[in-house]
Amino acid sequence: MLSLPGLAAAGLVLIPVVASDFDARDTTDPLDPMVYATTSVDRLEPPSTENAFPSPTQPQTSKATPLPSTDQQTLHALPNPPKAKRNETPQVIRVVTGEASWYGPGFYGNRTASGEVYRPGTMTAAHRSLPFGTQVRVTNLWNGRSAVIRINDRGPFVDHRIIDLGHGAANSLGLTSSGIAKVRMEILR
Repeated sequence: MLSLPGLAAAGLVLIPVVASDFDARDTTDPLDPMVYATTSVDRLEPPSTENAFPSPTQPQTSKATPLPSTDQQTLHALPNPPKAKRNETPQVIRVVTGEASWYGPGFYGNRTASGEVYRPGTMTAAHRSLPFGTQVRVTNLWNGRSAVIRINDRGPFVDHRIIDLGHGAANSLGLTSSGIAKVRMEILR
């Protein structure tokens, strides 16, 4: 059973009813909002009977006023279901530690293995086997900088390296001047 505050929170509106609303002389439905005009919040008043039975020559007009729009919206509005919170931290599938390198100016304008055009400042990288579009978090273990990078190319072609970073990723991790760095690569889901 819901309490009064619980009913209000559920979007339900209570309309008070008094004994005179059920008077035997009245044959109209006391709960029909189209028959009764709202004159106050406390009480519903019957409409005037001036044109209760219009003649065939008179145009039919309705004297009743519907409930105010805010009340109708409250009566018919369904509560919005709570939105599911997204898990903001991606799940780590596997962690690999090794050496990273970067590639840049000589490759600008060329197509990567995924078909994208390689441009300066991209946060992308080349990996030998990860599917294109895979997100990896790479941390430079020499300075602690970290970035999330998208795999869009194949490489590196030097055996002991685990990833070949694009220009933007290498710049973000601070390894453009050294050319290589020891990194931790976390493959994300």
